[in-house]
Amino acid sequence: MSQSPKDMRSWIAELEAASELIRIDKPVDPLTQMGSLLYQSREKALFFENLPHGWRSLGQAPANVRHAALAFGATEETLIPLVAKRLGTLIPPVMVKQAPVQEVILGRGEFDLTHLPVHIAGQLDGGPVIGSGLMVSKDPDTGARNVSFHRLQIKGPEKSGILLYPRHSWKNYLKYQERNQPMPVAIFIGHHPLYYVAAATTAAYGQDEFEIAGGLLGAPVRLAKCRTVDLEVPAEAELVLEGHIPPHTREDEGPFSEFQDYYVTGTGKNPIVEYQCMTRRRDAIFKNLQNGSEMEGCVFHKLPMAATIFRRLKDVGGGPNLHNVGMLPGVFGVVIQMTQRAYGEAKNLLLAALSSEYHHPKVAIAVDADVDIFNHSEILWAIATRVDPQRDIVVIPGTFNHAMDASLPELGAPGTPLWQRHGSKVLIDATIPPPADTEARAAFERIRPRNPGLRLENFAAESSLPLVRALSPLFFGSKLLR
Repeated sequence: MSQSPKDMRSWIAELEAASELIRIDKPVDPLTQMGSLLYQSREKALFFENLPHGWRSLGQAPANVRHAALAFGATEETLIPLVAKRLGTLIPPVMVKQAPVQEVILGRGEFDLTHLPVHIAGQLDGGPVIGSGLMVSKDPDTGARNVSFHRLQIKGPEKSGILLYPRHSWKNYLKYQERNQPMPVAIFIGHHPLYYVAAATTAAYGQDEFEIAGGLLGAPVRLAKCRTVDLEVPAEAELVLEGHIPPHTREDEGPFSEFQDYYVTGTGKNPIVEYQCMTRRRDAIFKNLQNGSEMEGCVFHKLPMAATIFRRLKDVGGGPNLHNVGMLPGVFGVVIQMTQRAYGEAKNLLLAALSSEYHHPKVAIAVDADVDIFNHSEILWAIATRVDPQRDIVVIPGTFNHAMDASLPELGAPGTPLWQRHGSKVLIDATIPPPADTEARAAFERIRPRNPGLRLENFAAESSLPLVRALSPLFFGSKLLR
């Protein structure tokens, strides 16, 4: 008997079974209240059951890397190597005729974007923004499909803005604009998180992200033809918006709450999307995505970024002793956990990480296996105690950087071909001497208590056990006791 496809509903059930979901049955206003509730919930997913116009919505799912590991059936420490392995497998999608996402079909005048439970994330946001929409577009020359994240500010019942970051969907749009033709798009909202991870993966131009999603899921994505545009969308999505991005049209958009915890980037004259059709499930559940550093949007982007860099680094110099890769808050920093085979090898890997498929990495840090890269205090400790600034920190000037990095000088503007940041990058080697130099390495042996196998809960008074058990995940799984 074939297994049901993974979708947002199976993900909700999985979160609830793992006690990772909070149901909110009181009325919530998406425009004035939802953003605050989502921003507070860094540990649990939120399921809003009482929203205007009869909607329900899921947010902060995944709220953290622990949730992401749950979606992949992994642990936090094994997650990135697992995702890196699955990114090496592509499974083509399959077409189906019956799609739950097309149970309800609404044409112009029959749907209203302002009735969707789209929330306002931050105090200075220019309006409600759909952050969970994954846009399908095609290269008009080859027909190659692209799936990507885009923020969409609601501008009316049938119109939104769109930020087209200068990557693959922007390249597709420029081809249509050169022909003075509108670009057909289909934006699906609400699905299993592995679809979002696939959309956040930067692969070669022309690579179908639905094939990447199939590899992550371990099964082909089921696609259905759209009703008004020549595109395909996942059959088990919750809602789809079909429309066009007209050529040359730009309108004011923003400010927005963005992934690096600032408002300023991407605000300006951006393209728009005009919609002519909405399809959805009869009892569709909306997906809201709260942006900000270490929020859901960052979790989706950190996974494929770390995994892609892991895949790049594992073959540098004939195969280093690479343990893990993690992204820092704001996703402009990457941490490499490794054991150097020779002096200088860490710098080789750091250079490779800074010139990866992604524009984001600006700060790259290398640490040893005894440093927990999921604990930011441990990373700072390694930098403070293992780095000679003159020898171990290298600044690379005049680099091409991510256009959303507000700390660097901006060239051009959103909606124009020149848009970028031109700045610098830095690598920090916080590793210790390689095992071959045993005497030098011994100087960095970390202190450990005697009898690390002892557990405080076995000695504490009965009345103190709840407090001890609350602390146990912080200490009993720590590398400090290993």
